[in-house]
Amino acid sequence: MNTLSSLLPSPIYRAQEIKLIEETLAKQPTPLGLMEKAGLAAAEFGLELFIDKPVVLILVGPGNNGGDALVAARYLKSWFYQVTVVFTGNAEKLPPDAAKSLQSWKDAGGTIHDSIPDNVQWDWVVDGLFGIGLARDLDKRYLDLVKRVNQMQLPVLALDIPSGLDSDSGQPFRAAIRATHTLTFLALKPGLLTAYGPDYCGEIHLDQLGIEPETLPPSKGNLLTQKQVISALKPRPLNSHKGMLGSVGILGGANTMTGAALLAGRAALKCGAGLVYIGMLADSAPAVDIQQPELMLCAPEQLLEIEGISCLVAGPGLGQSDRALALLQNAISSDLPLILDADALNLIAVHPDLASQLQNRKSASILTPHPAEAGRLLGCSNHEIQQDRIGSALVIASRQNSIVVLKGAGSICAFTDETWYINPTGNPGLSSAGMGDVLSGMIGALIAQKLKPKQATLLSVYLHGAAADKLVSRGFGPIGLTASEVIDEAKHLLNNWVYGKNS
Repeated sequence: MNTLSSLLPSPIYRAQEIKLIEETLAKQPTPLGLMEKAGLAAAEFGLELFIDKPVVLILVGPGNNGGDALVAARYLKSWFYQVTVVFTGNAEKLPPDAAKSLQSWKDAGGTIHDSIPDNVQWDWVVDGLFGIGLARDLDKRYLDLVKRVNQMQLPVLALDIPSGLDSDSGQPFRAAIRATHTLTFLALKPGLLTAYGPDYCGEIHLDQLGIEPETLPPSKGNLLTQKQVISALKPRPLNSHKGMLGSVGILGGANTMTGAALLAGRAALKCGAGLVYIGMLADSAPAVDIQQPELMLCAPEQLLEIEGISCLVAGPGLGQSDRALALLQNAISSDLPLILDADALNLIAVHPDLASQLQNRKSASILTPHPAEAGRLLGCSNHEIQQDRIGSALVIASRQNSIVVLKGAGSICAFTDETWYINPTGNPGLSSAGMGDVLSGMIGALIAQKLKPKQATLLSVYLHGAAADKLVSRGFGPIGLTASEVIDEAKHLLNNWVYGKNS
């Protein structure tokens, strides 16, 4: 069994894909069926977590998730736990394996309740109401049940996914169990990792039920891991110079928004770019960044004429003026790798000619929208984007011929070959001004240092969140965490990953 933080690169499957895998595995003769394996795994994990907490409430739903919970109940009872089973289904309508599990529970001397008793004080709860097959809002009975469990404020072990949470989107069906631990089976599901999933799942643990990952069908989706992203990093040769480390040009910083461009520039510099130029649109743009005088500030028109720039970042504080539009057109027409954020995305959303120009680029384009910006690009609402974060990111990637980072809890990195990754790093401290500017500067820095655009994107997204996590672990957030702090922590992490020491 693996916790989320210890997983190697691990495939992620949507609900329909998991169902097909289960159907295939069910046809293979094994000493224990999948339900028996899952229930035993849940009981053993419960024993590990709550060995000194012998009184357990087990919620059993009307499907196979309930069957898993009944198997767990039988094992826990045999290990002398005091088990209360609340069965919410109809015994005559249970799927065959779940019906067998119910009968086995009764044969073992187990009893069932149709509602939660009022006269027992439990130590912990097993949530086996609904699994990945749920595709509708909870009715009043289940809403009341979920509400009551959440009000108990007890440790909750959810089986496969917290009941009420959409396995594909991470959105609750009106309400969902708030688990302290989620034991998911066979493989990861996207709803555990993105949108509201992390708020409901607690610590995520994966039990593959003895199935080797390489025997599973190929998946388009994967969990982003530290081991994977740092494989692209190499120590610098001793005989290095700034020209070898590339240069980043940043286009933005209109009136009242110069800070956005400066943050992107500082992030690019501190994540290793040899040279960083910032072309600011502001009428009274500063001639020098006093805090970071190594940055080279110039007029934006001048920036686009500088020879030897390795990549461009357009959007941080760009604004949506006619001048901004013209500069963005020039940036898109360049043959340089291009990172687009903020107002660059907003301009593309309202100017179809820009979108067409972007789609026809030969060099790499990387778009980093938050959900509202993604909605503008697709002509839909923020809410619609969040209902299918993976699908939305893939559509933008396809339409714009670009790499896409859909930011938010469990950021989605989507590619034109329809592969996608979910990033597990990051925390609410990233919900503050300038964080997106920092991310775009980081991607630019890594591309300038000759990482491939895909590598640079995945590493930057993971590093951005990991830096915030490190700061929070040391007490610098999440409340009040700033983008400037993330820049410095990202520099320290990069050096640690490459050289094995804090620098």
